[in-house]
Amino acid sequence: MTAADRRVPPNALVVLNPRSGGGKTARFHLRELAESLGARIGVTDAEHDAASLARVAVAEGTEVLAVAGGDGTVSAVAAVAADAGLPLVVVPAGTRNHFARDLGLDLRNPASALDALRDGDPERVDLGLIGGRVFINNVSFGAYADALFEPGYREAKLRTFASIAPDYVSGQQGVEARVDTPEGTIEFPQVLLVSNNPYHIATPQYLGRRFALNTGSLGGIVLKRPPDPPPDLLQHLRTKLRQAAGTGHPTPVISWSAPTITAYGTASGLPAAIDGEPVILPLPARCEIRPGALRLVLPAHRPGIPREPKLPQRRF
Repeated sequence: MTAADRRVPPNALVVLNPRSGGGKTARFHLRELAESLGARIGVTDAEHDAASLARVAVAEGTEVLAVAGGDGTVSAVAAVAADAGLPLVVVPAGTRNHFARDLGLDLRNPASALDALRDGDPERVDLGLIGGRVFINNVSFGAYADALFEPGYREAKLRTFASIAPDYVSGQQGVEARVDTPEGTIEFPQVLLVSNNPYHIATPQYLGRRFALNTGSLGGIVLKRPPDPPPDLLQHLRTKLRQAAGTGHPTPVISWSAPTITAYGTASGLPAAIDGEPVILPLPARCEIRPGALRLVLPAHRPGIPREPKLPQRRF
């Protein structure tokens, strides 16, 4: 079948971020392929961000939005698509592509996601919401959020994070907030992560995967401040494995799911990372889930993700 034979939805716009993933949109010829399918193109630059391009397209009558970029770019266009009630096609053209991975898209061949423009499968997934902002992956408080605010982070990510992480690992630094969990209120945690649907953390093989994006629940993960002497990162991992094995050993990690999760405190603002973008959030910072808020169109062929191991689930 040639490109001319393919059935493309009318008024489809593909938002491209040429900087994502070190230039993946160019390496995989995504613009040319999208145009061969009859889609229009919007390219982000210094004057036009992804959200503004999508909003203009909606105002002009676009019926399908697509986005090729990293998680931050996808999140911005997803928010516009959800508000407009339009279907969204996700093309994994970023560095990590966590959202696309958990949708089962082929990360090695981003161009294959464009097949959804001609004969995609519709699906609804949830979105997270905090302070009026949508998140497709997570809101992170702690070392990662602090690192994003450091000058030069984008140019030297590992070095910047390495300079901040030790104070968190040792318990000298933490999140200036408290959060209610199934094990009580945790004050000044080392890390607080709130995700759009829960992450799997019980087994190393699938650590950090989401096996569903339509459970109607947020995921919460808290890493408590350690007692003296503080455990190291290896000990944290060992403790998680003991927990997964059901040995009953105490763990500094609390994970749960809930429709809302709120960080409280007296600080004037709390550094956070919303889908990898730095923000200062006023407290209380309330996260909530929007079940089925995003309409997706997915390619028929997807590598998929493995089934979640049968482990006991906790709800709060």
